[in-house]
Amino acid sequence: MTAPIITMDRVTRRFGEQILAVDNMTMDIKEGEFISFLGPSGCGKSTALKMIAGLLPVSAGTIEIADETDASEQDLAFVFQEPTLMPWATVFANVYLPLRLAGVKRAEAEPRVMAILAEVGLTKFAKSYPRALSGGMKMRVSIARALVTKPRILLMDEPFAALDEMTRSKLNNDVVRLAKDNGLTVIFVTHSVFEAVYLSTRIIVMAARPGRVAADISLDAAWPRNDDWRTTAEFAVQAQSVSETLQETLHVDDLDH
Repeated sequence: MTAPIITMDRVTRRFGEQILAVDNMTMDIKEGEFISFLGPSGCGKSTALKMIAGLLPVSAGTIEIADETDASEQDLAFVFQEPTLMPWATVFANVYLPLRLAGVKRAEAEPRVMAILAEVGLTKFAKSYPRALSGGMKMRVSIARALVTKPRILLMDEPFAALDEMTRSKLNNDVVRLAKDNGLTVIFVTHSVFEAVYLSTRIIVMAARPGRVAADISLDAAWPRNDDWRTTAEFAVQAQSVSETLQETLHVDDLDH
């Protein structure tokens, strides 16, 4: 059996004395999985993601990430809800930033930056500034900046929540393609049942107050998927099942509080 790439063991996170944000979160994540953390606002999805990234310390429990064999590559990359681009810098400079901070010279980095810009469809915009880009294009730059470091694990915190449905659907397709082509393990935070079902090989439904794993759902449909699958009976049935699980979780929370 293949060892997990990420192991969370009884992970808890408190903010101060009163707020228990995540409680006793335990799971193994295998290499190549596309996992969605699904749940309502305030259920600890983003907190859990930030603990995996090392952006927040755990209050109790442990998170282990399997050792990387190639020291020249980065274990983790993080895509935030907002693109967080430098407005004074070109698209190329924004994507080059993590390599520049790692001490990689521009001449050495240029082929790598241009290759990832080609993967996200932004080759012609390398010299453009963020003010000239649409919301979807800015998010593509953010994704390219994350992938230019060649991570094994990509963490995405509701990256498409502010986008229109057409752009969001297109970026969903792009993320699935990029995950497959780059051999990524992805953890994706979302509020959307439909997005989670379309993207994921596995969905972690989280309950709130405190945040915890309410259900761990494996999706058997072939992956990666395409737009045609969105109109199938299989997609509808799976989305209905996940939605019912989420609603049951919300009902339990209401009874508890």
